[in-house]
Amino acid sequence: MTTLSFDPYVRDCPSRRLLDRIGDRWTVLVIGMLEDGPQRFSQIARRVDGISQKMLTQTLRSLEADGLVLRTAYPEIPPHVEYELTELGRSLLGPLHVLLAWAKEHMGEVQSSRDRSSVA
Repeated sequence: MTTLSFDPYVRDCPSRRLLDRIGDRWTVLVIGMLEDGPQRFSQIARRVDGISQKMLTQTLRSLEADGLVLRTAYPEIPPHVEYELTELGRSLLGPLHVLLAWAKEHMGEVQSSRDRSSVA
């Protein structure tokens, strides 16, 4: 197996698109919601306040295409579809927890800076 070298600082490197995906606010929130296990679309939509149906659909499709989320359709009436993290998706939880903790810890400082700059 050949090890490929990826450099997100190179414009056309696919790793840059991956960073765009995992850095997207909706991705961070959807991955976080799926940490608790498989969930239906409507459950995710309720828990991720402010996400539109269109954005949730796009986000879930992209995460599925990237191998981070598994979509399972159950042959029932009415149709029952669940989304869950794959092993690859679960491996992203650690870095996302660190990012979320940093945001919570430093939001006061960031807000103070924003308030000062908007006054000037």
